[in-house]
Amino acid sequence: MGGIFGKDGIKAVAITELTCEVALQVGRAVAAFFAGNGGKILVGRDTRSSSTVLEAAVCAGITSMGADAQLIGAVPTPALTGLIPRHGAVCGIMIAASASAAEVNGIRVYGSDGRRITDEEEDHIEQIMPGAVPSVRRKYGSIFRYDCACEDYINRMISSTSLDLSGMRIAVDMANGAAALTALRIFRKFGAELVVTGSGQDGAVNASGCTHMEQMCSFVTENGCACGISFDGGGERCVAVDECGNIVDGDVITGLCARDMLEKGLLRNETIVVTQANNLGLRRFAADNGIGLSQASMGERSMIRRMTEEGLSLGGAPSGMLLFPDISPSADGQLTALKLLEALADSGRTLSDLASDVQKVPRVVVNVLVGSHNREVWKNDRAITGVIQEFEEILGIDGRVIVREFGKDTVIRIIVEGDDYNTITQMADKIAETIREQLGLEVPEEN
Repeated sequence: MGGIFGKDGIKAVAITELTCEVALQVGRAVAAFFAGNGGKILVGRDTRSSSTVLEAAVCAGITSMGADAQLIGAVPTPALTGLIPRHGAVCGIMIAASASAAEVNGIRVYGSDGRRITDEEEDHIEQIMPGAVPSVRRKYGSIFRYDCACEDYINRMISSTSLDLSGMRIAVDMANGAAALTALRIFRKFGAELVVTGSGQDGAVNASGCTHMEQMCSFVTENGCACGISFDGGGERCVAVDECGNIVDGDVITGLCARDMLEKGLLRNETIVVTQANNLGLRRFAADNGIGLSQASMGERSMIRRMTEEGLSLGGAPSGMLLFPDISPSADGQLTALKLLEALADSGRTLSDLASDVQKVPRVVVNVLVGSHNREVWKNDRAITGVIQEFEEILGIDGRVIVREFGKDTVIRIIVEGDDYNTITQMADKIAETIREQLGLEVPEEN
């Protein structure tokens, strides 16, 4: 999308780029689109200091259009999405920026079913934002507060499993974000002994959480924990650490949860949804365990759409974003952690031993900034496509070459997977070199 809504909604530096005026316009446009004849819109926020300011602006926009705003306060994102259908809201707005730096914030819109709205709906909201102005004939909406959203979410997570973690020492990094409002109560309910970091609620996720795992790896071993769990700022993603201090990422978690669900008869159609980004090792693990794969485009929205179309019960991305639509309509880090711990408890093994069942394939990633004026050009260049095809044929079924564009400034991301690290490194570098040569780009200086 070319406008303010990107793959992950609106996301920008709060107040200076994602201004109060923009938030007000979003509130008005969402109300005009989803609540033209009146209705209730749920509004949640994360723990960033800018969230309350943006919340006020969004609510002013909603109520100025005659719709009601029900504020549920600071919550993990899946707490909002789960409440939308139960409260009979026409939609929900979440003010959060997941794993982004503390100065960044974002706005995402969810439909009446608690799932992300479509690209087309976001486009329409963006188009009507400038013209979504209250009419002369006044009808104001009201603002209501609901103070039990976190409590509701905790109860929903507790009722989702009969897990027993008695005697298990677990490290938890809550990324100084929304998970700090709920995670400890959830895991203690199952009998776990917890060692905690990142428990502040200032939104300083740039210093901790699932995108900054170095501290957590040592934290687990130093405290003699059976495992560690790290969340992002919005409580949507989860990445684990085994007892030896090794990272257990979304690929491994997806594989372990899929097999556990398959054995329990809970994996519908014996198939999971993945994206192009998932490691070849997960694909091999799935094949070895009789688990089918259905590939969706990148992002939560595309994954949940594919799961809905095919009636599937699990999808996962390497970032730790897992989807369990039977329990939660959106990605849910704390639910993911519970499902991983469930698989661990069912196995009777250590996490390092269990995780070794999913053998990740070496991967090399190279990014080439080509600029928006070169968008899509490489796809029609025979020299570039030729070297990609050559390497695909060399790797065969033992590897993969993925080349795709992303971003407003147009970056070409080259991903090569294969069993020999030196070989795939040379391949990735050669593809990048060919792209630069054919597009007349300078080779970046090494630091």
